[in-house]
Amino acid sequence: MGFQCGIVGLPNVGKSTIFNALTSAKAEAANYPFCTIDPNTGIVKVPDPRLTDIAKYIPPQKLVPASMTFVDIAGLVKGASKGEGLGNQFLGHIRETNAIAHVVRCFSDPNVVHVDGSVDPLRDISVIDTELMFADLDTVTKRFTTLQKTARAGNDKKAAAVMGVLEPVKAALEAGKPVRSLNLSEEELALIHDFHLITAKKVMYVANVDDKDIGSSEPNEYVKKLMAIAEKEKSPVVQICGKIESEIAELADEEKAAFLADMGMKEPGLNRVIRAGYDLLGLQTYFTAGETEVRAWTIQKGWKAPQAAGVIHTDFEKGFIKAEVYHYDDLMKHKSEQGIKDAGAMRLEGKEYVVRDGDVMHFRFAV
Repeated sequence: MGFQCGIVGLPNVGKSTIFNALTSAKAEAANYPFCTIDPNTGIVKVPDPRLTDIAKYIPPQKLVPASMTFVDIAGLVKGASKGEGLGNQFLGHIRETNAIAHVVRCFSDPNVVHVDGSVDPLRDISVIDTELMFADLDTVTKRFTTLQKTARAGNDKKAAAVMGVLEPVKAALEAGKPVRSLNLSEEELALIHDFHLITAKKVMYVANVDDKDIGSSEPNEYVKKLMAIAEKEKSPVVQICGKIESEIAELADEEKAAFLADMGMKEPGLNRVIRAGYDLLGLQTYFTAGETEVRAWTIQKGWKAPQAAGVIHTDFEKGFIKAEVYHYDDLMKHKSEQGIKDAGAMRLEGKEYVVRDGDVMHFRFAV
């Protein structure tokens, strides 16, 4: 299991540069609006040093990290919901993603044209949010009256339940508030899932800064404004320099460490983007380990053992019997699976076991 994150923002904020660095793909990154005509899709490895740590004690033939998909969507502009720029075509692409990474320009560069003539994170975010809210309101309005009539007839409990969520959603959108501001429960979101509302998706902000801001203890004035917005929304902010990240992506592995050290960085900023995406959607990792491979698997936090087994194969979930479980920390402490067993840290768990991040699992099942 992975997830699909749409990268959005105004033209020329650095979306495609960041996408290229993330995926080492080669989407066209040019200094003019709409150079991204079709959405570019890239699958990226989720950085997790625990994989190589596990492999030290359980040597495999190969390591298989978890992965996630990023989709670079063309720069939206004012009027996109009405078809301006490349409009509704791209709004459709955003609807298909699980979360949104909103890239915000937080650097000044006279050589990179800004579509509105100046750098202003608040205005830029407002332009994107407004267009997405208009698109959502249009989606809701088209079905609202019919659904309302069905609910009022009193014969359809599902329609009544949907209207119970849709009415406050419509009111929020009309008031210029995104659906996520309502803090709807998972059950409420499930009722309106088939509307595929864009502003119901969780958002993280990626502040694209100048290289001189990397390593600085104090965020620049643009980033401070962005952080104030994000704090109100309870959305994460990841500060990176797209220009530097694209340079790191071009380096061989042995050169990356030296480059990062020179820049005063412990790791590429894009690692933090990926981890922020994981946290945003409530994802976590468990591992399987053996002679053939050490592999990371992505699941939702709170999933039980059979659901976790199901990401490997549906037969594992259907025929689940038990799971042998220990934690990554146990392996680091006892150095081998035999050592874990001798210490009594190897457990046999059943169907109600809630998987923890960092668990190493062996499943017993029968088909």
